[in-house]
Amino acid sequence: MIPFVDLKTQYASIKPEVDAAIQRTLETCLFTLGDEVAAFEKEFAAYSQAAFGAGVNTGTSALHLGLLAAGIGPGDEVITSPFTFVATVAAIYYTGATPVLVDIDPATYTIDPAQIEAAITPATKAIIPIHLYGQPADMDPIIAIARKHGLTVLEDACQAHGAEYKGKRVGAIGDMAAFSFYPGKNLGAYGEGGMLTTDNAKHNRAVRMLRDWGAERRYHHELKGYNYRLEGLQGSVLRVKLRYLDLWTERRRAIAARYDTMFAGTGLPTPFVRSDVRHVYHIYAIRTPDRASWQEALNTQGIQSGIHYPIPVHLLPAYADLGYRQGQFPHAERAAAEVLSLPMFAEFTEQQQDVVVAAVKELQASV
Repeated sequence: MIPFVDLKTQYASIKPEVDAAIQRTLETCLFTLGDEVAAFEKEFAAYSQAAFGAGVNTGTSALHLGLLAAGIGPGDEVITSPFTFVATVAAIYYTGATPVLVDIDPATYTIDPAQIEAAITPATKAIIPIHLYGQPADMDPIIAIARKHGLTVLEDACQAHGAEYKGKRVGAIGDMAAFSFYPGKNLGAYGEGGMLTTDNAKHNRAVRMLRDWGAERRYHHELKGYNYRLEGLQGSVLRVKLRYLDLWTERRRAIAARYDTMFAGTGLPTPFVRSDVRHVYHIYAIRTPDRASWQEALNTQGIQSGIHYPIPVHLLPAYADLGYRQGQFPHAERAAAEVLSLPMFAEFTEQQQDVVVAAVKELQASV
């Protein structure tokens, strides 16, 4: 079986360092926040070219608290894309605000800046551009629109650790950015984890309070907060893995480039990459209208694949109350019906990739 992601092989490659880091945490017994989390916050913020980092328990929590720090609440509207993991929209709901959706650019799958301004109303307070699959959204026009209308920009960078837009790291382009350290991410914890990065000291203070029951001192609750703290064990693991992130990212980029080269001339739609970004390839997604049969055929040959994401948010039953209808976001809907994610992880061998490519080429040749 060729896995979609191989966390066991990754762990084996760094086992002595990870085990030692975990042992340190076990010995200090600092299991919630603590020194390892504090150190990781500083290291990851610096890596993301941001002044501050606040560790939380999930990327979803980072989105939620970022919106709250910006003052988003009931009666407000937040603009984002329907082609995303459901957490992006769920976080908006958590604040009591209303998600307002805008279609994607059909080439990059990120929010189409040309459609944002038409969606702005007097209730609009923020924009959440999603750096989907590891490719940054087109941030310059998004920032310009936000500044024109006095809106907060909260980057959903949950799939884009280390990605760059015009030479600047995501995480320090908008007012704030949310990252996820779910195990399968480019930088993944051994459990759940997230981070909110920002250059704004007030936003950082608010998030740090909100994640810990709204208090800076124990039992002195200034805000109505949450139990969103990052665990010490996750901080210790993530510190080790952060040291390898650029190495792993370059491996992903090399694997993606090899995919591109090997699929050249087949007519297969492969990822479009903007010339002014550093794509970090959390996902390598091809497209086919025959996705179900292709995925079944690959699975039969022992090749795992994924779908990110099969249903755009506006067509999910849980979010029918948004009031959108099928056909309203045609680019998102078509992408959701056709994208197929191929194996992509830093430890992926050329021999494994050769098997995957040969199988996909055979399927494409039969179209």
